[in-house]
Amino acid sequence: MAKNVESNGSQGINDQNQFSSANLAMVQQQMLLAQMQQSQTRTQDDEIDLAELWRAVWAGKITIIIISFVFAVASIYFALSQPNVYKASAILAPASNEGGAGGLSALAGQFGGLASMAGINLGGGASNKTDLALEIIKSRTFIQKFIEKHNLLVPIMAGKEWDIATNTLIIDDTIYDLTNNKWLREAKAPKKAKPSLWEAFVVFSDLLNLSQDKSTTMITIELEYYSPEMAQQWINWLISDVNEFMRDQDQKEAQDSINYLTEQLKNIHVASMESVFYQLIEEQTKNMMLTKVKAEYVLKTIDPAQIPEENAKPKRALIVVLGTILGGMLSVLIVLIRYFSNKAGNKTVNKKA
Repeated sequence: MAKNVESNGSQGINDQNQFSSANLAMVQQQMLLAQMQQSQTRTQDDEIDLAELWRAVWAGKITIIIISFVFAVASIYFALSQPNVYKASAILAPASNEGGAGGLSALAGQFGGLASMAGINLGGGASNKTDLALEIIKSRTFIQKFIEKHNLLVPIMAGKEWDIATNTLIIDDTIYDLTNNKWLREAKAPKKAKPSLWEAFVVFSDLLNLSQDKSTTMITIELEYYSPEMAQQWINWLISDVNEFMRDQDQKEAQDSINYLTEQLKNIHVASMESVFYQLIEEQTKNMMLTKVKAEYVLKTIDPAQIPEENAKPKRALIVVLGTILGGMLSVLIVLIRYFSNKAGNKTVNKKA
């Protein structure tokens, strides 16, 4: 009897434990399902619905149209307010050293060491002179002298646009007074009212562009400015001035070499050495003759600069298109931000309620 009671009690305890375990498992499953549903709800809330985006954009279409229209009008006004900039260009080729290159090359091989000891230049070829000429054109000293020589400080630093009707350059009267020939520019120290040559060099360098095709050795020189006539004229002056600069430099070197060799001949009493010096003097004399005969001494014009008839800048149509696109993108962004901000605010209010 007692045994039956004990067995019944233990069986009841086991049934109760099994029931508790089943309940616990069921509760865990329900919690897991609740977490999964909540996670799915959050995922759905976080996902971007394209249809909802379209509805948001369509709801804010008036705002998008207004902002895009404002940007389009502003870009049109900006494009029309920009002055025309014209680009003149010329194609050059290295000038050949005919008439003296062969003799100089031969002497360079035969007496190169002796000439170098005497400080005499027997020539380094047309390519070296061309590279040197291009670097001289871009150099600060040359450009500053170029600006001073042709009185270009006012047009470079104070010019603002070209009047096609009168064919004249319009000067900014807040920078320079043409009537009294006086600079009016407001500048902070160390700058002064009158721009320095260094400032003019920086501005002019931005207007100038030089490039060389290494395969053909052809050189393209381009210059952008408000005035098409001035752009063409400045290119012609640059080509002429660099040729003149190189000519004067070679003339001075040749003359110094001739003077030196002539002086040294007085102290030489060996017939063979006298012959060498006479040949060197002869080649330097030929060099001197070439500098005086050739007008385009280093750079030869293949295609001269012409007065451009169409402006190179600004690209007004492109400015308007980009401005309108920018306005459209900005307006769409504003509409979406406002829509989702309002949506998040409404959700917060509903939860509190």
